[in-house]
Amino acid sequence: MKTQSKRRRQPLSPDSSPNPFDILTEEIVCKILDHLHNDPFATKAFSLTCKAFYFIESRHRRILKPLRPELLPRIFRRYPFVSHLDLSMCPRVDDTTLNVISSTWKATLQSINLSRSRFFTNAGLSSLFVNCSGLVEVDLCNAMQLTDLAASAIAEAKNLERLSLARCKSITDMGIGCIAVGCRKLRSLCLKWCLRVGDLGVELIALKCKQIRSLDLSYLPITEKSLNSVLQLQHLEDLVLEGCHGIDDDGLSTLDQSCKSLKMLNLSNCQNVTHTGLSSLINGTEQLQQIILAYGSSVTSDLVKCLNAYSKLQSIKLDGCTVTWSGIKAMASLHSPVKELSLSKCLGLTDDGLSFLVQSHKDLRKLDITCCRKITYTSIDIITNSCTSLTSLRMESCSLVPKEAFVLIGARCSFLEELDATDNEIDDEGLKSISRCSKLSILKLGICSNISDEGLAKVGSSCSMLKEVDLYRSVAISDAGIAAIGDGCPALEMINIAYNDKITDNSLVSLSKCRMLKALEIRGCLGVSSIGLLAIAVGCKQLTVLDIKKCFNINDNGMLPLAQFSQNLKQINLSYCSVTDVGLVALASISRLQNMTILHLAGLTPNGLAAALLACRALTKVKLHASFRPLLPQSILGYMEAHGCVFHWRDKAFQVRLTEGNGSQGMEAALWKEQQ
Repeated sequence: MKTQSKRRRQPLSPDSSPNPFDILTEEIVCKILDHLHNDPFATKAFSLTCKAFYFIESRHRRILKPLRPELLPRIFRRYPFVSHLDLSMCPRVDDTTLNVISSTWKATLQSINLSRSRFFTNAGLSSLFVNCSGLVEVDLCNAMQLTDLAASAIAEAKNLERLSLARCKSITDMGIGCIAVGCRKLRSLCLKWCLRVGDLGVELIALKCKQIRSLDLSYLPITEKSLNSVLQLQHLEDLVLEGCHGIDDDGLSTLDQSCKSLKMLNLSNCQNVTHTGLSSLINGTEQLQQIILAYGSSVTSDLVKCLNAYSKLQSIKLDGCTVTWSGIKAMASLHSPVKELSLSKCLGLTDDGLSFLVQSHKDLRKLDITCCRKITYTSIDIITNSCTSLTSLRMESCSLVPKEAFVLIGARCSFLEELDATDNEIDDEGLKSISRCSKLSILKLGICSNISDEGLAKVGSSCSMLKEVDLYRSVAISDAGIAAIGDGCPALEMINIAYNDKITDNSLVSLSKCRMLKALEIRGCLGVSSIGLLAIAVGCKQLTVLDIKKCFNINDNGMLPLAQFSQNLKQINLSYCSVTDVGLVALASISRLQNMTILHLAGLTPNGLAAALLACRALTKVKLHASFRPLLPQSILGYMEAHGCVFHWRDKAFQVRLTEGNGSQGMEAALWKEQQ
């Protein structure tokens, strides 16, 4: 193919009209395709240009993410060289499907994602691993039906390097032992929540798989017995022991091994490990760069002194821990170049402690002080004066920080890319100052009642790189502020404007200019209607997540354009809208739609719901009111569940109050109580 790619392609037939694309070599065409791989619509349009392009695109494609399993037969014929197959949107994948996959791409397949797929057994996996000898990556997360027989099938994958078995709760030490013996080339293994795997299985992995770089043992019932073997792994870099309650100081003190290659250690939720056990565990480690001790024992000087010897330590996460003054002083004395510090929900953290700490680590890039409710202006003044290279500052619910402090953030931290000021006193002057941060891509301003359109307009005109904006319950924001975001932030991918009563359809029209928009939450925006949703559907064709719960004025007229234009939509919340059977059935034509929440739709009937469920083939999760359960034919529910759909039944009452309405409606039903 490489030799042919350098030659000019011949016209399709002697009688065909001149085709300007014939002058392009196959090599050039493939280069063009390389730049289109992130846009499925562009790739499809490209392949439809002419027969030659259609043929080249089919041979060029290496990555596939089918929408549903019934499309696979056609895909098998069209794409002969697939190397990466993602079946996470196909909830039903049975043994027959895996057999066909293993025979079709046995020479090319390198990775497969089955993390949200079910209905296959060890027989299908055996066919896959025996035939596809080139497999190096497999994701089997959430496959709770798999047993040790499946693990023995996985052991056939002799070249496997990356394997995830998170939440495979039926696999035991015996199955893990088979994998250890068969998959000697493993570099990354995740066993999180594999509750039947203990010391024996982990020890076998450590003894047989000497190339392991990353090992996740979260929530396993293991002790120090297997850790001795794990620490002997000469190439181990990332070790996650989150929630391993069988590990304690007494056991760790018996360790006689150290892991010199370890770069990241996660001991979150290990309340039985103090400085004594930590010292034993990391003793001899030379490359440690990140340590996570969240929701563990108190941060004391003794605990921090364990980290003194690690000159390469850059990231320390202590979320949810109680911080002592002696611990703060010890952290300030660390000689390592700390770039990331997370102190979210740390009890005991005050202005004095935080100020003292950041003055000693002026190279900080990321700081998280979420819910540190004792800090004030003093801390922000010293943080912004000392750490001028900050790129991320998370400070949600720092209720004692006054509005003046946010002016300092914008004036002094010009490199800021992320700011979470949710539930704070920030006002328009603070926003205007923060607008100086031209690299800002994430801005969270939920429950900020002091900001208005004036400040948001300045952000919109100055921060063109914004990708994520959260304005949840920032009730002073209206259409003018959203218009500034829509006009000035073309890269916007996510916006939350839920429960803002000044928002109308004009805001949605403004946001429709953001062609990259993927997630939109307008829950409880009573001023929006199907007219605004039409603009979003037409303009934002990349939309994947939509929440219109409690948007009473959105009806079937809004669903029809979604069905026509929003073919990327995967998740929608329709609860309490004015959508009827007609709108719901229309939505069912969206081939990627996986997740629907449909609570308290007054115009929905059992027949309409049944028709929509049967037509929507890709559904994996549906949330419905329990009153529908006896009204739907059990055959339909059984059919949906057999195809991988999970139903969540809710029995919350529809509680309303009556308020004055507009126009001929006279009265409008509005929620009295939040319904989740």
